[in-house]
Amino acid sequence: MKKIELLAPAGDLEKLKIAVMYGADAVFIGGNKFSLRSRASNFTIEDIKEACLFAHAHNSKVHVTCNIIMHNNDLKGLIDYLKQLELSGVDAIIAADPFIVTTALKNTKLEVHISTQQTSLNSGAIKFWKNIGAKRVVLGRELSVEEIKEIKENTDIEIETFIHGGMCVSYSGRCMLSNNMTNRDANRGGCAHSCRWNYDLYSSDEKVNPSDKYFAMSSKDLCAVREVPALIDAKVDSLKIEGRMKSIHYIATVVKTYRMLIDEYYNNGKIASYEFYEEQIKKAENRLTSHGFLHGMTSISEQLYNLRSEQPTQEFVGIVTKYDKLNKIAYIEERNFFKADSVLEVFGPTIISQEIKLTEIFDEEGNSLDAARHPKQIIHFSCEIELSPYDMLRLKRI
Repeated sequence: MKKIELLAPAGDLEKLKIAVMYGADAVFIGGNKFSLRSRASNFTIEDIKEACLFAHAHNSKVHVTCNIIMHNNDLKGLIDYLKQLELSGVDAIIAADPFIVTTALKNTKLEVHISTQQTSLNSGAIKFWKNIGAKRVVLGRELSVEEIKEIKENTDIEIETFIHGGMCVSYSGRCMLSNNMTNRDANRGGCAHSCRWNYDLYSSDEKVNPSDKYFAMSSKDLCAVREVPALIDAKVDSLKIEGRMKSIHYIATVVKTYRMLIDEYYNNGKIASYEFYEEQIKKAENRLTSHGFLHGMTSISEQLYNLRSEQPTQEFVGIVTKYDKLNKIAYIEERNFFKADSVLEVFGPTIISQEIKLTEIFDEEGNSLDAARHPKQIIHFSCEIELSPYDMLRLKRI
């Protein structure tokens, strides 16, 4: 039985490798042309070649976003760029603009996936894209599980749906707030997240909100831990995590969590504890989450009208670079401050969660340190647990 695909974001090569190692069946990345998320660390053609080699060596696929809505001055160089992607080994492109879709189909053998920016919410629209030649449609995020199931029953094309990450308060991302207020076009990669700003409310000329409270119109982030089994049963082909601009810790934690959840459901036919997976997600998530539209029309409970929920964390402290089995020493690239007597939690591609109690840490020259203070510094310490490259460390919550 073919498993559902777990599709993860990657803003650069390091993030791509983390996503693949932590269980992603495919990754989506943005090139330096024709892609939204222009502020992400987008990939050059050489980066894309390396990404494809790494992903394919680990039985994963690479999808490249070509999802801007084009203006006339965006047209130049499209065919050449698409052919470069094809030669680089890219498995598929994700496109919203019909001109990019038809150009790719006419001039390359790339798979074309229709972006969520097209707001495909019904089986008729999806059949249209199939007839054009698309291999997959990424559904709009305004659908319930039941609607997704009905669409899948009435179409014979691959269906992809979002299960985690940021949600746009506007209909399928078709927002003009950023464009109007900052001249940054959300549909060409420049969204300023104006919906998350703090606003005063006025009735006529009178401000009605208290001086210490503001209005925002952002939605909570999506977290579909409890909905994944139903989406698998609905025969959805791919489950998508949003977040190309997120950290490696976020990507590792979220991908690993959904990987375990999907595998448990396929292996056992049920989930023993959704709470376990929700707690794992919380170790990386810094905004409040909800199920979005997956249970139908949203309520005020899925919105953030009067508060900002970001809670920045520095709990992620390092990533393993190597492990000396003979001497039982772990070498770590530090990412955040931690003390020499800290209790750390280690997790990784093959480790769910184990505890390490530190007594002493050393720099590369063997000097004893009372704390790790310098991001990217290589430090080491004694460790009885056999660690592997790509394993991560975070401060143990007390």
